[in-house]
Amino acid sequence: MRTVTPMQAEPDRRLAYEEILVVLMLSLLASAVYAVLSLLEAPVRGTVVASANQSTQLARQVAGFVFGLAPVFLVLYLVRRSGEGVGSIGLTWDRPRQDVLRGVALFAVVGLAGLGLYLGAVELGVNRFVVPAPPLGHWWTVPVLVMNAAEAALVEEIIVLGYLISRLRQLEWSPLAAVAASALLRASYHLYQGWGGFAGNLAMGVLFGVLFIRWRRTWPFVIAHCLLDVAAGLGYVFFRDHLPGF
Repeated sequence: MRTVTPMQAEPDRRLAYEEILVVLMLSLLASAVYAVLSLLEAPVRGTVVASANQSTQLARQVAGFVFGLAPVFLVLYLVRRSGEGVGSIGLTWDRPRQDVLRGVALFAVVGLAGLGLYLGAVELGVNRFVVPAPPLGHWWTVPVLVMNAAEAALVEEIIVLGYLISRLRQLEWSPLAAVAASALLRASYHLYQGWGGFAGNLAMGVLFGVLFIRWRRTWPFVIAHCLLDVAAGLGYVFFRDHLPGF
């Protein structure tokens, strides 16, 4: 029988705590947090005062951000537990300058092309105009907008790009098939925008997938995606009166 020393057992304890946290975040912990917020929003007995709900709106936004990242925490836990490490999905932060420059360049290219495609699709009636911003009129509107952009970028690029393509390649899918699967998934969950959103995200998914296989880095795409969502949100906040339908 193998004896486990304290030094050997400690990493397992850390992973066990991470596992507990991830499982709870993906199940009932969010319900518990939102239940507490609901209790704080109004008295249990008596009349519900509408203004009381305003006090927990920011807390709800922050809670949504934290629990929205649960799938990312799961992926990080899985690659660390398997011994592969975050480098296996391109998440090492050892070349920040290169990653940031690539991310900004991608933002410029995709942003210019995507804006024209998006607004054109809205005008043609094949795309809905989606409001890319949290509730307006609060001091925390812009910080929450940035927070939501970071969440979307981390969830989508780490899972749909870094994790999915890496796993499919390990399963001996060809690079073309892995990129196609990732791009189709990305496009499919943007169908709520309409066919323009589907086409635009399909094209972006192919571009990101090809570059990911070449670079083996996920951070440039996280940075680019975050900048795209921040720009879209700020554009709506400051120029919504000049947008179609407003």
